[in-house]
Amino acid sequence: MPVHILKDFKKKDLYTIPNIMSYIRLVLVPVFVTMYLRAETTSEYIGAASVVLVSTLTDFLDGFIARSLHQVTELGKLLDPVADKLTHAAIALCLISRYSLMAVVFGLMVVKEGYMLIMGIIKLKDGKKLSGAKWFGKVCTAVMYFVMFGLLLVVDMPVALANGLIWLCIVLMVFTLSMYIPVFRKM
Repeated sequence: MPVHILKDFKKKDLYTIPNIMSYIRLVLVPVFVTMYLRAETTSEYIGAASVVLVSTLTDFLDGFIARSLHQVTELGKLLDPVADKLTHAAIALCLISRYSLMAVVFGLMVVKEGYMLIMGIIKLKDGKKLSGAKWFGKVCTAVMYFVMFGLLLVVDMPVALANGLIWLCIVLMVFTLSMYIPVFRKM
């Protein structure tokens, strides 16, 4: 990480309420994976889905709290999307065991997030950075959460419906990536 970026991180930022919420979300990733992979009954799968629900609620709340308490930090701007991506990836990987089409979603996650990470690093070296998530990125994230949470919660969802929802995620991810490419080119 370039030195000029490191100076934006302050020790006091480690302990803000929104950043603590992001730490909790990061800890919930292995908790969810363990619960999901050990689940054998519908109630155990619902328990794993409940962990994702808690993570999702803290995700929606941390930004609101950061803005209302004036605790928006550079660290928080890094932690929040990292927690999002790790949560999405963990859910997608776990769901592959029930829905093989989720492997395509996971592959697209790697491509999309890999592209954004590489371009973000390249642009940071030029002294530029993306000014927050774009509307299409937010829509994609929200739909991904909704679909994957539904797939976790409704254990006996018909395969045709599940695959239709997964295809919705695939199309949205391709669209989102195609929208971010020109954003980075213009930077």
